[in-house]
Amino acid sequence: MTHKPMEQRPALLVSACLLGVRCNHRGEASRSQSVLNLASAFRLVPICPETAGGLPTPRPAAELCDDGSVHTAAGQDVTISYRQGAAAALSLARAVGARRAVLKARSPSCGCHQVYDGTFSRTLVDREGVTAAELRRAGLEVISEDDL
Repeated sequence: MTHKPMEQRPALLVSACLLGVRCNHRGEASRSQSVLNLASAFRLVPICPETAGGLPTPRPAAELCDDGSVHTAAGQDVTISYRQGAAAALSLARAVGARRAVLKARSPSCGCHQVYDGTFSRTLVDREGVTAAELRRAGLEVISEDDL
C-alpha cells in the first residue's frame, strides 16, 4: 500500500484511547488495530474528550442519563466536563479540518450508536454520547471502531 505524505492525508479525529493512549476511565487504552491501520490514508488526530473536559485519569465510570446529564455511580454530576470535552473536540476538528471521526463505542462521550443508560446496570440504549452528538450536529461523519 502506498502512503500519502502526511500533509496530503485528510484529518480524522480519533478517540485517543483507540490509538493506545491510556486515558479511559480505568486508566487504560482501548487500542484498535483497525483504527491504527487508517493512518495510511488519514492524519489521525487524537482527542480524549473526557480529559479535555478536565476529568482525571483514572476516573469514576460515568453514564449518560435520559435527560442528557452525565453522572457517576456515586451520583456526581460530571455533565459540565463532558460538555467542555465535546466543545474541545469540535474545536480541534475545526482547527485541523476534520470532517470525520472514529470514536470509542458505547462511551458516554464518544458512543455514536449506543451508550449505557445511566442506571449502571450495563443496559445499552440507542443514544449518542455527548461528543458524538456535538460532532454530528456540526456536520462531521461519526463512526465507532466497531464500524471498521
